[in-house]
Amino acid sequence: MLPVFRTVKQASEVKLEIIKSLFIAYVTPVDTEAAAISFVQDIKKRHKEANHNCSAYVIGQHGQYQKADDDGEPGGTAGKPILEVLNKSGVKNTVIVVTRYFGGVKLGAGGLIRAYTKAAADGLAAAHIIEKQLHTRLAIELSYHLLGTVENQLRLNNYPIEAKEFGEVVKIVALVRKGNEDKLIHLIADATAAQAQVQSIGELYLDAVSET
Repeated sequence: MLPVFRTVKQASEVKLEIIKSLFIAYVTPVDTEAAAISFVQDIKKRHKEANHNCSAYVIGQHGQYQKADDDGEPGGTAGKPILEVLNKSGVKNTVIVVTRYFGGVKLGAGGLIRAYTKAAADGLAAAHIIEKQLHTRLAIELSYHLLGTVENQLRLNNYPIEAKEFGEVVKIVALVRKGNEDKLIHLIADATAAQAQVQSIGELYLDAVSET
């Protein structure tokens, strides 16, 4: 898994009028190619009366699943420009659909490329590009009398707490940026006089934040 990858934070919808044609750009984050295809189909159903619902998506941390669809526009004038916007931005796990209602004035190939490029770029900007950082989930087992000390150290050093379990001992699941595990392990050892047990129990992505 990549330590960092770029995607969009949220779904967006942006409307533009370009030479009397209405363009509506829809952008959303997705985790799978199936989800991207489903999103495209949903937009097509919503805009059955539109002249075109052109789309592109990039799925996978290495962009291994990509597709562009002109949906009836001249070849290479819609889906490809949308896909180029995605690839130039470096985002992954993102799908864009640009709906067009024809306004009676033909744009020509160059005009279409510019229009779909602008619609896709504006939609992407509205969805807010973010970085996702790979984090390790560390399970910390400790005695109750050490709980306050460890929680305080985690808070002061900006390590998120994902969960806490209370049994014969306390179990805290803390999150640390991939590659910084030893730093957190040493912090816990110092804070507890090596009385806590720490082990890795998995990984997940979080929005990029700074750590001390």
